[in-house]
Amino acid sequence: MKYVDEFREKEKASALRREIAKLCEEIEKPLKIMEVCGGHTHSIFKYGIEEILPDRIELIHGPGCPVCVMPKGRLDDAIAISQNSNVIFTTFGDAMRVPGSKTSLLQARAQGADIRMVYSPLDSLQIAKDNPNKQIVFFALGFETTAPSTAFTILQAAAEGIANFSMFCNHVLVIPALKALLDNPDLQLDGFVGPGHVSMVIGTDPYEFISQQYHKPIVVSGFEPLDILQSIWMLLQQLVENRCQVENQYNRIVQKAGNKVALQAINKVFAVRDTFEWRGLGNIPDSGLKIQPEYAQFDAELKFTIPNLKVPDHKACKCGEILKGILKPWECKVFGTACTPETPIGTCMVSSEGACAAYYKYGRLSTMSKKLIAEKPKVTITQEPLPACGFSLD
Repeated sequence: MKYVDEFREKEKASALRREIAKLCEEIEKPLKIMEVCGGHTHSIFKYGIEEILPDRIELIHGPGCPVCVMPKGRLDDAIAISQNSNVIFTTFGDAMRVPGSKTSLLQARAQGADIRMVYSPLDSLQIAKDNPNKQIVFFALGFETTAPSTAFTILQAAAEGIANFSMFCNHVLVIPALKALLDNPDLQLDGFVGPGHVSMVIGTDPYEFISQQYHKPIVVSGFEPLDILQSIWMLLQQLVENRCQVENQYNRIVQKAGNKVALQAINKVFAVRDTFEWRGLGNIPDSGLKIQPEYAQFDAELKFTIPNLKVPDHKACKCGEILKGILKPWECKVFGTACTPETPIGTCMVSSEGACAAYYKYGRLSTMSKKLIAEKPKVTITQEPLPACGFSLD
């Protein structure tokens, strides 16, 4: 398959691994590289990339999972909206099992709320057309990647005059989150593997502050094994040459200026919130989107009464520290025991892009072995067979 098979070739992966090892010898210090996107985290574990890297390189998993960074209070607000008798509440599947303070959307549905899983906000709009006597609410969440589809749906609803449709907007922005991470003294990073999907929309220019203000290199990466290995190699090249630049490995998809049509739609429909709460990162200024006053009739926060309360995380859950890259999933005491994909306590175990879900699903024992031996946490680790992608370097 074009643009897939050639990015999984064993020989090229072996060559990149050797080049990465050579560069590590020149740097002569431990390196911490953060992959921002949850999609990268899953690719890293799916293909065993961390296992073939030199021990000197530690990959830190960032907060690039939109479901994971959703605070409990916003989930409670969504559930409160869904419990209105005249509401059909629609959401992506990932959000169904995310625990709020008392229940989840999935449990609320079992208790009688009309909550439906959709694949697109346009599906929700169609439900609104089919049910004119009901109020249809779409749970809009995600980074800049999904914001354009939300914006275009609102524009279409406005053009067609669909009055029984609204959105509970929880879109967040990646750049303010990266600033918050870089300002955290507990997290000393040497570079970033930049998000691919977000960058398809915003381009590479917004990352310039990372190199100019914080003097860190960043390489925007694709999601196949060779994409990620090449991005790490490019980061090491910058470090060896004492450079701090924004580079684009994913140039077959990502353009410097991003997707101008998508950005125009976002700017037309949304405004930036003064502040927005992120799980683990707290309130981050200018990090969330809200619906512009011009489209207030589609804003569920104005249509419905919501609790709007700040709810603390479960005391045993370490999702916050994991999202900040301070802890790894196995360092959480409930990982793999009380907290599993079937019985999640935290969001990182629920989402398909969550770091805890990746560790649990792919069970990379060799990656965790040093910590397991040193600290002996009480965890149960599953091991699923790896996909036949021809990437094993054994």
